Amino acid sequence: MRTATIHCLSPISRVSSATATRTTRFLSSSPLHANPVRIPLDIPPPFPVTKTCPEPSCSCPSTPSMPALIDYDQPLNGTMAAYAQQLLVCTGQPDWTSRIDEDGQGQSWGELVRGLKRLLGRGGKYADPFNNILVTNSSFPPSSSSSTASQTASAFLFPSFKYFPSVSVPLPESAPTTTNLSTFVRAFLLPRESRHGGQTREQELATEFPDAIDIQHSPVVLICGHGGRDMRCGVMAPVLEKEFQRVLQSKGFASAGSDVSSVDSPEHAHIGLISHVGGHKYAGNVIVYIPPGMTVGGGDSHPLAGKGIWYGRIEPRHVQGVVDETILGGKVITDHFRGGIDRNGGILRL
Repeated sequence: MRTATIHCLSPISRVSSATATRTTRFLSSSPLHANPVRIPLDIPPPFPVTKTCPEPSCSCPSTPSMPALIDYDQPLNGTMAAYAQQLLVCTGQPDWTSRIDEDGQGQSWGELVRGLKRLLGRGGKYADPFNNILVTNSSFPPSSSSSTASQTASAFLFPSFKYFPSVSVPLPESAPTTTNLSTFVRAFLLPRESRHGGQTREQELATEFPDAIDIQHSPVVLICGHGGRDMRCGVMAPVLEKEFQRVLQSKGFASAGSDVSSVDSPEHAHIGLISHVGGHKYAGNVIVYIPPGMTVGGGDSHPLAGKGIWYGRIEPRHVQGVVDETILGGKVITDHFRGGIDRNGGILRL
């Protein structure tokens, strides 16, 4: 609490310094220079946890030499950027220019990124500082129905756990007509409830996208591999991608890779590289999305179902632990935890 201050307004209102001191102390409810006592709160985590990542039971690739230092000192919890949803644009490329909105010129996926920036970015028609949509490029290939000629692009949306084979986008020669992309934003990307009287989602517009697929069973592993932005993730990501594919295939995921031929099945896991999500100094950066219908053990609901878990400082020797503990076991590894998001867009912290 601030200490009250007495001002001399006129000669008549003058008081002695001793009186002023006594008055000041009388008006203050706490001693001067008092330090508040912090009482630690023992709040249990909102999900099952394990502190450390277990050592692999088999040989794994060595950690590649990094072109710059990795930050092993700063605590990772809370270093994830707050966001409401993450839209993964399917580019079929493993890397991109530093600014993804400058990439993919004349291609549908590039125009989707630029169109979303125009609508959701600063000054955009649907800009909302309380509804941060994380638009990220991914190495997942576009659907065969998506092409430049048809002016459509493909995308995943989390934690809504949806896949859109074809989202209409405006190409440069038809840039003024953003109606279809605007419909997509209004149907899926606006908040369900506004915190400040802004625009809200028009869920009835979802029927305009009948080919949308709900992801119920296939876990999703995203690895930041944006070498065009920072080479630490660019060097680490390909090694992690191969190791996640190997480990998941050994666990029964017959099709563990970046293909989208099987969008959702208990035997499929999506593994892909993505563009910058913040925190290259924590490479490797990995996001694991556990679909709402995924189960563990004898068919029990997965403890992390519907959630996205962000990890940092992941090396090849940690991959088996992430698969066993998080994807198959439903536990968050606290030593690598950067943050998370639940199905309703709530941010998860420890």
